[in-house]
Amino acid sequence: MNVLKFIPLLLLGMHSAFSGSLQVVASYGYIGDIVQRIGKDRVEVVVLARGDYNPHIIIPKPSYIAKMRRADLLVINGGQLEIGWLPQIIRQANNSAVQPGERGFLDLSQHVHLIDVPTSVSRELGDVHPEGNPHFFMDPENIPVIATAVTERLTELDPDHQAYYEANNKELRTFWQQQMTRWEAQLKPYRGEKVVEYHKIFDYFFNRFGFLIAGTVEPLPGIPPTAKHIAEVEKMIVREHVKFIFQDVYNPQDASSYLAARLNIKLIILPHDVGAVKGADNVFSVFDEIIRRITQ
Repeated sequence: MNVLKFIPLLLLGMHSAFSGSLQVVASYGYIGDIVQRIGKDRVEVVVLARGDYNPHIIIPKPSYIAKMRRADLLVINGGQLEIGWLPQIIRQANNSAVQPGERGFLDLSQHVHLIDVPTSVSRELGDVHPEGNPHFFMDPENIPVIATAVTERLTELDPDHQAYYEANNKELRTFWQQQMTRWEAQLKPYRGEKVVEYHKIFDYFFNRFGFLIAGTVEPLPGIPPTAKHIAEVEKMIVREHVKFIFQDVYNPQDASSYLAARLNIKLIILPHDVGAVKGADNVFSVFDEIIRRITQ
């Protein structure tokens, strides 16, 4: 092989490998979108879980291990949401930079307040998360908090570009507050409305906008409803004058559909992450789509 021809190719490969971009792995789509908005052209982001999948149950792929092996930073939801699938990927990747406790590992649940923290944990209580409800992304007020945590960690790993990350964070927070004002106005007529959800995934959203959670179609988290429980939920819906049943995209819809049809109330399918439904393409449009579906 001609050595003179080989050298430019080698230099090209070296430039690509040391281009300066941080390699970031995000467990879920909403995280990847926030990291991309803060890091922009300073980061290359890979998202592991598909948005329309059950976030508790992701089937690991060999490609996940390869992506993790190259990562400078791993950003996870935390609150043990990934406990069933992510630890084995981290272990097999054998990348010391992204191990828990290292600078290259960011657990977002450590930066927000978790609700529904159980006083005791038992399998008899269903799929209970001992640290609390991990679906904190569903409170839009947590997005600026998450963005700031990401900004601080990117700055720690890449201090020469601190001003860049902080400017992007300021831009996101300003635009986010504008959207919050609009969303609050759109949902103001629904404050105090009693609702039923299939799984306790939208609690943060309901709490933020003043909905009252009357109950769940699941008898316990992660436990499919029995005929007896469905009958009890039916009575409760009538008694409490519930007008809405909210359902995620990944759990079976049979029970919710039955109750909605039998009682002539609205069944609304809501996205829980970026990519969960058509139109929920980023963190902003996830909430736009949720609110559109509620108010249409």
